[in-house]
This record gives sequence, C-alpha cells and structure tokens, in this order.
Amino acid sequence: MDVVLPCLDEAEALPWVLERIPPGWRAIVVDNGSTDGSADIARGLGAHVVHEPRRGFGAACHAGLTAATADIVCVCDCDASLDPALLPAVTGPVLDGVADLVLGRRRPVTRDAWPLHARLANLELARLVRRRTGLRLHDLGPMRAARREALLALDLTDRRSGYPLQMVVRAADAGWRVEETDVPYRPRTGRSKVTGTWRGTWQAVRDMRSVLAEPPVDPAPAARARETGR
Repeated sequence: MDVVLPCLDEAEALPWVLERIPPGWRAIVVDNGSTDGSADIARGLGAHVVHEPRRGFGAACHAGLTAATADIVCVCDCDASLDPALLPAVTGPVLDGVADLVLGRRRPVTRDAWPLHARLANLELARLVRRRTGLRLHDLGPMRAARREALLALDLTDRRSGYPLQMVVRAADAGWRVEETDVPYRPRTGRSKVTGTWRGTWQAVRDMRSVLAEPPVDPAPAARARETGR
C-alpha cells in the first residue's frame, strides 16, 4: 500500500507520523514548499519524498497520487492529527470490495482538536454535498482510501482546498460506493494552514463552493476504472 502525506512545514510532526505507518506500507511525503527541513527529515526516516513547488493541498495530493504505484492508495494529513496506524481499517472496505472510496470520519478526542469555526464549515459542506450528490456524509475527512487507477480516472482538476470535495463529488457522479468509518481526531502539531484561521477556513469553503458549482462531468472513465479494480 502507498500512503500520500501532503506536507508543508511539518518537521515537528513527521517523526511521530512516519513511525506510525503500518509495516510494509510506503510513505510518500509530498513536500509542498517547506522551509523547516521537512523533506530532509522525511527522507532520513525512510519516506519517499516528492517535491511539488505549486502550493496547494490538491497539488500535493495529485503529485503523490501520480508518484504512487500501489493498487490502493491512501491519503492522510501529515500534522499528527490522524493516526496512520488506523489506515488498514480505512482501507479494509476497499480491499474487501464493498466500497470504492472510504473516508475517515473525524471524531475529536478533545474539545480543542477541532476548532468551532472549522466544525461549522464542515457541517455546512456536508449539507451541500448531500444536496448535490445524495451522499449522506458527515465529514469530508482528509484520511481516505481508494484504488489508484480509479482515482486518476476521476480526472481531478482542483489543486487547492477543493480537491477532497471534488474527489467525493466526481466519485458520486461515477456511481462509486462511498462509505465513512470513524477515526479519532487529535489536536494537530503546529498551526493549521487552513482551519487554524477564519480566513483560511473561508478560503477553503470558497474553493469548495466553486467545486459544487461545477457541472457534472462524464463519469464513464471513472466508472470503468472502478469496475476494473473490483
């Protein structure tokens, strides 16, 4: 299995995150312009490091996806808020053929793990997703798993904060079976680049609203790739 870890100045969190990668899995750390030595730390800890100079969560995820080679690829935040040791549980339904995309539904372990403004934004986005796709999701969690070829066939174009949402919307349009599984959500190490501020949260919401306004695309390639992977 490959796990893509988008990374921007996560030197403090990387040792804990990488030591929690399941045995036999490959960690692909996508350095998105770090200035704190994150890439060197990741490389020293045995991760495969990819450099993506174009700033943005979607840009980092896409670079990691194209660098991956495993049949099933996971994505996980690199800030120690999510435990990579839980990835086998997230991947399980895809391996078993009962789901095409699994999202880790974040369950805060402490009150300060998830700022109120970020929770409110997430609730609003979940409501908009239900209205757009019919999927009754509770969270657009950053820990997720799907088959690599099927993900590439979705032809995701967003390179900023709308990437996770665009993945869900296009998966739904292609008839994918999308499931959630609970994962503990811990206080992140360091300050969030997105949900750590009202401005960052609003920018993310704006990016995601743009995704929701996109017309549906032809789902045939992604549907065929999904069927092939089952």
